[in-house]
Amino acid sequence: MSTGQTLLVATDVSRHFGGLKAVEGVSITLNRGELHAVIGTNGAGKSTLINVLSGEIAVTSGRVTLLGHDATHWTQPRRARAGLGRSYQRNTIFPHFTVFENCRLAAQALKPRVWDWWTPAARCTVSSEGARRAIERTGLAAFAQRPAGALSHGQKRQLEIAMCLATEPQVLLLDEPLAGMGAEETERMLALLSDLKAGHAVLLIEHDMDAVFRVADRITVMVNGRVIASGTPAAVRASAEVQVAYLGEDNAADEAADQAADGSAKLEADVEAGIDADFAS
Repeated sequence: MSTGQTLLVATDVSRHFGGLKAVEGVSITLNRGELHAVIGTNGAGKSTLINVLSGEIAVTSGRVTLLGHDATHWTQPRRARAGLGRSYQRNTIFPHFTVFENCRLAAQALKPRVWDWWTPAARCTVSSEGARRAIERTGLAAFAQRPAGALSHGQKRQLEIAMCLATEPQVLLLDEPLAGMGAEETERMLALLSDLKAGHAVLLIEHDMDAVFRVADRITVMVNGRVIASGTPAAVRASAEVQVAYLGEDNAADEAADQAADGSAKLEADVEAGIDADFAS
């Protein structure tokens, strides 16, 4: 698996609900080895975008390419079998099943053995091994036999990612995996995300800006269904349009003035230091 390989491309994708343009002309590229975050205020179109990419809702226009194939009109199950996994804003686990059983069911969905209906699913070595790998990868091995409903909130979010991994995806679409987490749980999840991107293309939708700017390789900013900026974290942070969208025009202007004043003060201090050095010599 080569790092940097393009795995998913959305080109000029739009999704309209009547007169509401929830997503309008969005283009995004996901590469193996990169974590690409999508940020924006509530109602910006982030979740609609991830639903379009995963195939849960159809595009109004545009094109989605998955692993080199035109997947624009593929169903969600077909995209999942082709190598796309996703998590949701809310927990989608089976609380009365164990952690292992949750992951085994996910692995079993990837490779169903419909011809072997007389053999108990629990005896399928392929799905069981896939479940164990996913559990170990996400740091849940010690809880494999614990009912999923008894896990902490952060561990349930880890389990959702483990269930994704059990289907052996190459692209991961993660919708607010840090929501509701405390500081310690957040650190564990960020470490997991950093580890996962080595073998996957990861799209992260998240409201925790500190976390996003720590782990993202690229950031796309959406406002009212459109992309207003996309690039490295440093480039996005410096974008005047992003500052206006998040801070408001007056506050963004004040911040720019403060930054200019800080720069002028530093330059003045450097000049004075140089002059003092000249007199001292």
